[in-house]
Amino acid sequence: MASPDVLRYSAFSARPDGGNPAGVVLDASRLEDIGMQRIAAEVDYAETAFITGTTDDGARTVRYFSPIAEVPFCGHATVATAVALADGGFAQPGEVLRFATPVGPVAITVSSDATGMRASFTSVPPVVTELPADDLDAILREIGVDAGAVDADLPPRISNAGNPHPIIVIRDRAGFDAFTFDPDRVRVLMNERGWPATITVLHRLAPDRFVARNLFPVGRITEDPATGSAAAAVGAYLRELGVVPEPSRVIIEQGAHVGRPSELIVDVPPEGGIVVSGYAVPIV
Repeated sequence: MASPDVLRYSAFSARPDGGNPAGVVLDASRLEDIGMQRIAAEVDYAETAFITGTTDDGARTVRYFSPIAEVPFCGHATVATAVALADGGFAQPGEVLRFATPVGPVAITVSSDATGMRASFTSVPPVVTELPADDLDAILREIGVDAGAVDADLPPRISNAGNPHPIIVIRDRAGFDAFTFDPDRVRVLMNERGWPATITVLHRLAPDRFVARNLFPVGRITEDPATGSAAAAVGAYLRELGVVPEPSRVIIEQGAHVGRPSELIVDVPPEGGIVVSGYAVPIV
């Protein structure tokens, strides 16, 4: 059987040299798990999205694979897939697409403006819980940050808007920019804790603006340039703590530390799923 076409898009940027690259397979209906995992490893992006079919009510079934394993949900690959569908004539601007993902239904809308094509997805209803003290200690130990550097106004939590993301906010910008970590050790920690996506480390620039570093050691990747599921988790985290008005819009800058600057727009409603938006562009 011939291999399906693999499209390559960068999400959360209007430039192909920014944002987070994602593979997109618009027709994976004849692929088995092993075939999708093989393609994701060959593409070697943080994730590749596969449309595997449709449900009885017409939603597109979507699965996500990193180079090493299937992941429950991937925000940047969701944005990339929606824009790829629009670019291919399979969706119209303003149309609400429905994706059936392993974590539940996700609605996504594609639009265009003078800058380019963008997509907005609404996460599944999020859950925010305490981050156990030993998990926090383990993360701080791996990034070489003292507990006193954590912003006391924004305490650590685990926020799940599709994937569980530990969230830690560093008070000082210099300390945030300077921390380093051993990717192999962080991968072991994440596997032990059952964290399939990223560890999210933030610094608050303004009441409605954050800069993020998302630890995600897979293959040649150590930090994710733009993490849609983490952005949704951050929106849920801020709402749970009551530190942003409801509704509100928050901007997350990410990717500069790995040379792929990105911007994620997070709309936080009073309840329900978090809306994450960004541009996506083909990688030639």
